[in-house]
Amino acid sequence: MTHTPTLRIATAADLSRAPLDVTAVLDHLVREADAAAPTEIGFPGAVDLDHSEVVARLGTRLWNNIGDPADAGGTAHTRVLERAVVAWVADTLAMPPDDRWGYVTTGGTEGNLSALHAAHRRHPTARVYHSTAAHYSIPKTVAMLGARGVVVDARPDGEMDYAHLAAQIRRRRRWPAIVVATAGTTMTEAVDDTTRIRAVLDEHGVDGHLHVDAALSGIPLALDGRLRLDTTSGVGSVAISGHKFFGVPTPCGVVLVRDGIRRPVSHITYTDTADTTVTGSRCGLAAALLWHAIATHGREGHRWRVSEARRLAAYATEQLTAAGWPAWRHPHAFTVVLPTPPETVRRKWLLASDGDTSHIICMPGITRGQVDAFVADLTAAVTPRPIPRPRPATTPATH
Repeated sequence: MTHTPTLRIATAADLSRAPLDVTAVLDHLVREADAAAPTEIGFPGAVDLDHSEVVARLGTRLWNNIGDPADAGGTAHTRVLERAVVAWVADTLAMPPDDRWGYVTTGGTEGNLSALHAAHRRHPTARVYHSTAAHYSIPKTVAMLGARGVVVDARPDGEMDYAHLAAQIRRRRRWPAIVVATAGTTMTEAVDDTTRIRAVLDEHGVDGHLHVDAALSGIPLALDGRLRLDTTSGVGSVAISGHKFFGVPTPCGVVLVRDGIRRPVSHITYTDTADTTVTGSRCGLAAALLWHAIATHGREGHRWRVSEARRLAAYATEQLTAAGWPAWRHPHAFTVVLPTPPETVRRKWLLASDGDTSHIICMPGITRGQVDAFVADLTAAVTPRPIPRPRPATTPATH
């Protein structure tokens, strides 16, 4: 990918000299980001929502949502907006009002850590099962908790191999199981079937917890009614990212946990708050940005954004295949998988690659013009070797 020359600003010696030309430094960062934006199509961040009003109105002071979202005290905070965000996400997921708790996190990783920490406290001897396609934060979280992780195979299209899950659980059926399903794997946006996972647990009589890492696809699938945390789902927690589908200009997310699995927490006298979250102090501006994205578009507006992104992903798949680059996608996905392009193309376009496989992600705000330009560059490159095309399910199976 092409970059503008780096401005030397990062050493301690630079910062010790005063005054620095702060405006020049900030202008350089903006110019560099603006120059790269048209070719950044490999990672999931929506670019169609305007958050400038929130940043302009709230961005000049500290908004600290310290403690639990239900706490009322403290200095300037946006907990009332945080509670509204959590309620909207929980309602969209059909989570029972009398059995839900959550908060705005720093992102999907913290959401996974918070949910799995709650599950591990409830089942301290549990084995934590996750697929090879799970997000890299999952094995990291397992290690942080001091838990025992069990890796489950994924199919070529990225979905969990349920037969292998059953075999792994059968060998360890004496212990509870914490299973991490993924709704939107990083490379193919595959969706693990929580109904089949619950069936495996029930078949082997294993108690435990089912968590869904839904960082990318959680909101789109919930808006479809395909991802639900109702009383029949058997899902105990979910983590969703805020800077992906909602395009919030700071990493953030939402974690939801069934209230029934939480343990009593301590009250912190110093802050006069309940210590229920991973970080304690939390970014109130992130909660306000998420609230703004929801309030200005609503469910129908976001459903339209989902449909437009999927339509563009279908168009990209057709154009790439027609140009001799055999591409495929899951029917629900924004992600389009293709053979890894030559280095000349990768230097210009920011793609996600894993060996011979790469992808682009048609997030809301990505345009046909960008897709056409990418296809044109591929057409000018060497024709790739076809990669085996797995058979994705016709519909995402998570319920």
